[in-house]
Amino acid sequence: MTTPAIVLGAGGYVGAEFLRLIAQHSQLTLVAAVSDQFAGQPISAVFQHLRDQSLAQTFVARDEVTALVTSHPTLAVFCAAPHGAAAGLLDDMMHAADAAGTRLHIVDASADFRFADGERYAKIYGQVHGAPHRLAAFTSAVPELAKSSNNHHVAHPGCFATAMQLAIAPLLAANLVETRFFANGITGATGAGKTPIATTHTPERHSNLFAYKPLAHRHAPEVVNHLEAATGTRPKLHFTPHSGPFSRGIHMTVNGTARAPLTLDELRDTATRFYADAPFVRVVDGMPRLKSVVGSNYADIGLATDGEAITVCVVIDNLLKGAAGGSMQWMNRLLSFAETDGLGQSAVGWT
Repeated sequence: MTTPAIVLGAGGYVGAEFLRLIAQHSQLTLVAAVSDQFAGQPISAVFQHLRDQSLAQTFVARDEVTALVTSHPTLAVFCAAPHGAAAGLLDDMMHAADAAGTRLHIVDASADFRFADGERYAKIYGQVHGAPHRLAAFTSAVPELAKSSNNHHVAHPGCFATAMQLAIAPLLAANLVETRFFANGITGATGAGKTPIATTHTPERHSNLFAYKPLAHRHAPEVVNHLEAATGTRPKLHFTPHSGPFSRGIHMTVNGTARAPLTLDELRDTATRFYADAPFVRVVDGMPRLKSVVGSNYADIGLATDGEAITVCVVIDNLLKGAAGGSMQWMNRLLSFAETDGLGQSAVGWT
């Protein structure tokens, strides 16, 4: 028997990746793809690249979710709804599940449950949290930095946040570096979501590169909180994001300072030991490249040092390791499946 799965916000880029991963999973079966925008339309018509994935369903509207919750004793719920909308939608589902005796396992890819404090969320995102009474029910962490969850529900960190945490955590945990870091990340256009905006318009993005929200991006406080929880040390982080001229992927460069002189071998050995049990993190020789990971759930890490300064470069697919793939890792853990189930895809290589 397989576990029934629902995808909320299934009409976007991350939602489509959830659909693709579920179709390839050995122990999950899609029972509903929720999207008010595409309700009534076949999944294969909206996402033609999924036509060979045995996804015969049509999209359903949000008002059908309650009936779906009450008709299954156990549900795996993947949420790709927008920030601000996810909290209320999941709160409604959880109320319905409590009334029906349904056991939910939720992994939320939005930002709505990444902070334990509703006031902190409101300050960073500029809006009141939609379900502050549910915050304690969610664990928020990158899978590699928290081996288990005390809750049935997880909030997956953002894509930039995932890359930064994977870069910094081994160094903080080993007490090898000073606690101040400077990070520069470049993301593809899909990181801005499916709805077109000026900075994702092809004439603006193609053959272009530009920074935005320097030293003021909302992922920075998220990263600081998560790193402190994972390593016991609260870092100081200065982050500048950039928009890159490609569709998928993140290239993150993090710079720090060693507490004492160290060699490249020592640095690489530290990262390798830290991720020894992490099936999707690879410490590589030299510097990593985007095309080695895009289309996969892998994160490649390259390191460099002159004995004093440290540079860590991380590449991930923002839609997979930074969203749907990392979320699937968590769902696999919540349901006691193999962590790699549904995530065996190799990188595309050339896009």
